[in-house]
Amino acid sequence: MANNTHTHSSTLSNAKVKRRSSTAQIREDLIGYAFVAPMVLGLFVFTLFPIIASFFLSFTDWNFVAGFSKVKFLGLDNFIKLVHDSVFLLSLKNNMILMIVVPLTLIISLLLAVVIDKKIYLKDFFKVIYFIPYISSVVAVAIVFQVLFHPTYGPINQILMDLGFANPPKWLADPDVALYCVMGLMIWISIGYNMIIFMAGLQSIPKDLYEAADIDGASKFRQLMSITVPLLSPTTFFLLVTGIIGTFKAFDVISVLTGGGPANSTTVVVYRLYETAFVNLQSGYASAMAIVLLLLVLLITLVQWLGQRRWVNY
Repeated sequence: MANNTHTHSSTLSNAKVKRRSSTAQIREDLIGYAFVAPMVLGLFVFTLFPIIASFFLSFTDWNFVAGFSKVKFLGLDNFIKLVHDSVFLLSLKNNMILMIVVPLTLIISLLLAVVIDKKIYLKDFFKVIYFIPYISSVVAVAIVFQVLFHPTYGPINQILMDLGFANPPKWLADPDVALYCVMGLMIWISIGYNMIIFMAGLQSIPKDLYEAADIDGASKFRQLMSITVPLLSPTTFFLLVTGIIGTFKAFDVISVLTGGGPANSTTVVVYRLYETAFVNLQSGYASAMAIVLLLLVLLITLVQWLGQRRWVNY
């Protein structure tokens, strides 16, 4: 009888402990969901919902001023129109050219990171100097570059004419050169950020590897190619993916520096999308551009993700 009473009481106590622990677990889960909820809500409202809305609007003829009552279903007409849109195709081409900015920036940033990390005094000072363009206002930087590259009164052309160049380049006013001026500005802005990330990656490379390479007689260039570059490949992959996605999102530099001109020579997809949606009020057609841009970025990112297995060392 005593044993039965003891067994019954222990069962009750175990049930109370389980109930208490399950209640505590539920409370802990609810607190976790409460912390995550703002981020998830923001992701849905500002990312997932616009993507879904753009997908449906891409099959319509609509502008946001007229209201949803004026939505007209077109099927695939917007996408067919894109194939024959010379300005959109030119903007796609310009985006592809802009991707060259990323590897050039990575190479320059890596070299600067290696030199500053190993050969330069006042490292923090140089970090700040190179990082300032990245944190500066893009509008202010673009206006400064407009002045520098002014075809007539700009300091660069004034110096070139003083050196004997009778017809210096027109820079931003020349359709054949304007896009490369934009690329130069984008590289100059991005170097500091990439350099800081590379310098952080350099700290994780064991110094013993460089000491062993010195003992074996390896040159500095050989150490760079055989030790630094392979061990920084995860960092390089991260900067490559985010950098290429960033070139497809380029808008502020284009808008302030060139306005897409001259003759649409610097127009990119996002700027063309903006003009179509908010200037020409063709929201459905602009949504089709957005979907094409999304699919293109996903495809390029997927190719990079599959290709990284061959050269990234984790």
